[in-house]
Amino acid sequence: MPEFPFIQNPDQKINLTKKVFYWNDKILQVLSFLAFGILVFDIGFSKVVQSGKLAVFYNILLIALSVGYTIRLFSKSEKYKTPRLIIEISIILFLLTAAVLNLTGIQLDKDFRIANLQIKSFLVNLLIFILFLIELSRLSLAINKLKVHPAVVFILSFLLVIIIGTGMLMLPNATKNGISLVDALFTSTSAVCVTGLIVLDTSKDFTFMGQFIIMVLFQVGGLGMMTFTSFFGFFFKGGYSLQNQLFLKDYINEDNIGRINSTLVKIIVFTLVVEGVAALLVYSLVDKGLFQGAGDRLFFSVFHAISGFCNAGFSTLQNGLYESGFRLQYNVHLIIALTIIIGGIGFPVVVGYINYLKHVFVGTSKMIFKGTEFKHVPRVVNINIRLIVYTTFILLCIGFVSYYYFESEYTLKGLTGYGKFVTAFFGSVTPRTAGFNTVDMSALALPTILIYLILMWIGASPGSTGGGLKTSTFAVAVLNTLSVAKGKERVEVFSREISSDTIKKAFAVIQLSFLVIGLGVFLVMLFNPEMNILDVAFEIFSAFSTVGLSLGITASLSTGSKIVVTLIMFLGRVGTLTVLVAVVKKARSQNYKYPEESVFIS
Repeated sequence: MPEFPFIQNPDQKINLTKKVFYWNDKILQVLSFLAFGILVFDIGFSKVVQSGKLAVFYNILLIALSVGYTIRLFSKSEKYKTPRLIIEISIILFLLTAAVLNLTGIQLDKDFRIANLQIKSFLVNLLIFILFLIELSRLSLAINKLKVHPAVVFILSFLLVIIIGTGMLMLPNATKNGISLVDALFTSTSAVCVTGLIVLDTSKDFTFMGQFIIMVLFQVGGLGMMTFTSFFGFFFKGGYSLQNQLFLKDYINEDNIGRINSTLVKIIVFTLVVEGVAALLVYSLVDKGLFQGAGDRLFFSVFHAISGFCNAGFSTLQNGLYESGFRLQYNVHLIIALTIIIGGIGFPVVVGYINYLKHVFVGTSKMIFKGTEFKHVPRVVNINIRLIVYTTFILLCIGFVSYYYFESEYTLKGLTGYGKFVTAFFGSVTPRTAGFNTVDMSALALPTILIYLILMWIGASPGSTGGGLKTSTFAVAVLNTLSVAKGKERVEVFSREISSDTIKKAFAVIQLSFLVIGLGVFLVMLFNPEMNILDVAFEIFSAFSTVGLSLGITASLSTGSKIVVTLIMFLGRVGTLTVLVAVVKKARSQNYKYPEESVFIS
């Protein structure tokens, strides 16, 4: 803590010190945002910070950031641990060194300077992005002080990322021939909402920078902005307050407040591990002859691994995985399909089974090495997890069998036995909000298209990277229908009773989904009356469930239809019930009850 010898009163010293650190934090936020803005301007338009007055201002900004972060190191309110301390000191030293060298014009050895100039520039840009992310994350941790409903924050977080993504995609260097505001908004929404519908060709119309922006958008959108920033906020602040924990528990589906930190870390680590393993497998299995070099193959692998896990459906290939040369890469298709399933099954399921396996491993180890009795913990894997896993398995089986049967004389015709198996399996996985295609979608049989509509509507699982009605919602609705048919007053499964609130929410979500989908089909047919209604219905189902599959009409949509589809993608990702909860005033506690009457249903 800095000393102020001219102030004698200890309380005044403490107050002044707190003010210094407070304003230092505020200045750091402004400076990091300003540096990031200049960086975006630089890479989006032209290399304008390499020389001139802006370059001098930019380097002074880097020095100011270094000084600000140095001051923060002495703040007692910051909980510095060794990894964080090493990272922040390294950032400070690198930024300070780079800025001083640029300002003083010190010339290093010519060969060394030329060889490392681009590396230094890349590292500076990367560190500026990290600092921006740090300050944005720390700012997000304070959002609970606004006393805003979590549903509103959830919606606004997606809306903010979409707006930022739209602006980034409109940068001249992001596209090869420019992009309109509506198309940029559509593409950004499709990426953030992990849909995959495209009005421009991702492979031809976007530059490497544009493709990279799209990849970042669906990575952030898949995890959720609050999950993403909260993790960085936790790492670079050292912990959460109780208010932060209460605020975050709904976002990561964790009822135990004491496990907020560990659950958040598990989600991020699990995501990075699965995406990393998937990228390595794709890189090693895909035919290297299809790429110009190792760099192209690496980016293809990383892009599709992230897109698969996030159920985004974006591809750097013009015809998706049906691209010539790639359509027969069955091992790659299988890896991506498994990645889609893992990403779409939901983080609560993953965390639940991790806790279960941890319990079994620890209990077994103690029993073997210490001779203690194995303690069974009831319901480590709860009813929600079991219902999701069973429903997912049943839907995959139904999708596989139906695709294999109905497509035998269509898209599966002429394929090898292994090719038919992988294609049918992929065909049962991709409508579950993934959006990849390994076949010509226009060649699908009519029964397959109708089954796809149902699978797309059901979608992935709650707490996952996917969208749709959700597997648990569909399962609860089916169980309730069977209970009514049997004359049972309760909905029971796995020796447990499902609460009436859950049943009410399930049917509310189903009703709202039909309302939004029906309105979407009506409006698109109104703006594009020349289109086939089946193609339009498929498009709207795909948009609402954030799937990304299309029968080929997306690029032909009018401006009005694009706006409609954009809104439906957004509603499908954030949830129609979430929007209602956010905008409708919550009813006060009802201390009364009217006389009960029955209404004729059938």
